[in-house]
Amino acid sequence: MFRRAPERSAPERPVAAPGPPAAPTTASAAGSGTGRGGEPDRAADFDRLYHHRRLALVRLAVLLVDDLPTAEDVVQDAFTALLRRHGPRLERLDDPEAYLRTCVVNAARSVLRRRRTVRRAVLERERPAPPPEEYVLLHEEHREVLRALTRLTGRQREVLVLRYWSHLTEAQIAETLGLSRGTVKSTASRALDALSRNLEGPR
Repeated sequence: MFRRAPERSAPERPVAAPGPPAAPTTASAAGSGTGRGGEPDRAADFDRLYHHRRLALVRLAVLLVDDLPTAEDVVQDAFTALLRRHGPRLERLDDPEAYLRTCVVNAARSVLRRRRTVRRAVLERERPAPPPEEYVLLHEEHREVLRALTRLTGRQREVLVLRYWSHLTEAQIAETLGLSRGTVKSTASRALDALSRNLEGPR
């Protein structure tokens, strides 16, 4: 009898060492809204707030201070104060928009006070023509209302602008201006009457 030769086993192939996990694609990382470790990416909160709310705040400031360059400065200062005090993550602030509105209103008051002081000292010069960008922010009918708003008291003007241009509730206006809801309501009523008279008067 012939003896069978022992079968040779096939040589084992070396197993490749596992490599590092694949990095997520840019699209998936951006769409997930998470940062490292699966935590929410809040570092961009300030940037999103700036890009989404800046123009609306500039419109608000224009109605309070009458000119676009000053309004832009007021809003820029408000965002700077927000960033300096709370950082880019805004995690310690419940309502960043309300904080910004209050900053804009307070800064507008300071601007108007400084203007009154200057006007007492020197004769007011002829105001320059508004820059072209202002016509983008305000239509003709809005400019007529703006001229009428300048003849209201400071508080009446603030209440109307916050109510009808920023679309705030009476409670939000009261919080922004530091007033009671009753005061906001009565001020708005008197301001609307005065505004109507100003718009109906000679131009």
